[in-house]
Amino acid sequence: MEKKINRRENECEEKHSNSEGSEQDKDYKTSLITLNVGGYLYITQKQTLTKYPDSFLEGIINGKIMCPFDADGHYFIDRDGLLFRHILNFLRNGELLLPEGFRENQLLAQEADFFQLKVLSDAVKSRWEKEQLACRETTFLEITDSHDRSQGLRIFCNAPDFIAKIKSRIVLVSKSRLDGFPEEFSVSSNIIQFKYFIKSENGTRLVLKEDNTFVCTLETLKFEAIMMALKCGFRLLTSLDCSKGSIVHSDALHFIK
Repeated sequence: MEKKINRRENECEEKHSNSEGSEQDKDYKTSLITLNVGGYLYITQKQTLTKYPDSFLEGIINGKIMCPFDADGHYFIDRDGLLFRHILNFLRNGELLLPEGFRENQLLAQEADFFQLKVLSDAVKSRWEKEQLACRETTFLEITDSHDRSQGLRIFCNAPDFIAKIKSRIVLVSKSRLDGFPEEFSVSSNIIQFKYFIKSENGTRLVLKEDNTFVCTLETLKFEAIMMALKCGFRLLTSLDCSKGSIVHSDALHFIK
């Protein structure tokens, strides 16, 4: 008799446990929302979409705003499906995190306005304004000899990241101390100053190649800078010292996008 009672108790406990488990599974499934945004499907949690009260997404999920459904029963939002990735990441992270080289600030700001996410809209517009300001500011890099300022090159550009790219390559190679390269040099925000340039029959020599395989002349450095600029979408505006008669002999280069 005791065995039968214990068996019944165990069966009741199992049913209760299974019932709780099924309820938990049901709650978890209902917390997942699938959105069709411009043909792109996104699956996320209800709490993510309702993070900002009075936003467009919060209104849809809580039934405040009517939204059509696609053929599979998913919410359909006729907006930019690719850019919605950044909207969703903002909801998840609580901050604006965009990939390097992102150039669709204006479009993203429009999407943020549509989804009624003022915090995101302000962050995107602030980022956009900073980029516009940076583009208007001409930056430069000067590579010079501390004992002879006439020996060297000045590179002007309206994109700080391009100047930083050239600068980092020269500093990296200089630190590697290749054969005959000067050991002592100083680096400031816009200047790389060597204690001495190496003199040779072909003129002043500098290193620029990423693989650190050779030392090149200052003239080759100019050509390398021009090639880097063209690959990055810049154009050579002018040789700033036209009296030299040739880009090769010029002391400065000016790039613009």
